[in-house]
Amino acid sequence: MKKYAIIVAGGSGQRMQSAVPKQFLLLQGKPVLYHTLAAFYQADASTEIILVLPVDQFAYWETLIIGLPPIPHRLVAGGNSRFQSSQQAIQTLSEDGMVAIHDGVRPLIEPALITTSFLEASEKGNAVLAVASKDSVRFYSADKKRFEHLNRDSIRLIQTPQIFSVKDLKEAFMQEYSDDFTDDARVVEALGIQINLVEGSYENIKITTPEDLLLAEVLMK
Repeated sequence: MKKYAIIVAGGSGQRMQSAVPKQFLLLQGKPVLYHTLAAFYQADASTEIILVLPVDQFAYWETLIIGLPPIPHRLVAGGNSRFQSSQQAIQTLSEDGMVAIHDGVRPLIEPALITTSFLEASEKGNAVLAVASKDSVRFYSADKKRFEHLNRDSIRLIQTPQIFSVKDLKEAFMQEYSDDFTDDARVVEALGIQINLVEGSYENIKITTPEDLLLAEVLMK
């Protein structure tokens, strides 16, 4: 089975309060994004890794990884949205197989979890990581203009990677963009394909704020 990993990294440093995009900030002396690529390479070195970046960040990325152990990957120019960035990377896939789409700023994903997720996807058609909510959850009803309690046992917080077949992704991303497409799973689901949730990890955090970076440092130690 051919494996691809599309690593989408188009974020800025706005919420991180940094002039440097968050995917390029250092985590234990290496760029956040490098740790992410390394996890997929360690899971299976034969995986074809595709890194999606704004084209004006290509050169900066290349300078950041000088001197680091090489991880084979190719660069694809991102679009103006997450949907367009995934779409442009998917269009470059030349063979059938399974594709993991992953947030570039989730560097703590465990290689073993990547491996088991690929296996789950190959058996059931797709695999989307998710964890149960630890907190109480309320939903705002615009009609009733009030917050309503939800049973947190029924709530799952979605993570990445999200793994699908090349065939399903190519068909899904031919659809016209919708504001309802909050992640890649939602795009595939719009075809009428059932999404298979698999157990993620609470350590698989998305680095968005300075506190997230501090937490990642602690977890990696």
